[in-house]
Amino acid sequence: MESEAAVEQEAANSTATQTMWCDRCGEDVATGTHDGCAAARALEPPRYCRRCRRRMKVQVLPAGWAARCAVHGGISQSTATGVAGTVGADG
Repeated sequence: MESEAAVEQEAANSTATQTMWCDRCGEDVATGTHDGCAAARALEPPRYCRRCRRRMKVQVLPAGWAARCAVHGGISQSTATGVAGTVGADG
């Protein structure tokens, strides 16, 4: 089992190389075409962290979705699309 420090170091190393990963299929965005992924992402939440390629915890809600990487934190449909607000907020 990896320690938390080892996981954070691995994430820092992968970020340092500046590789971006497809948030739907988890593959390197520089390889191949991701047209199918882009089309699917119009309707689906992300599944992989773009920064470290880890599988994210995704919660689908009636009002949208929320996804969280264990290392890099979370995003919601509203922050991913640039709309102000938080998914599931009362108000």
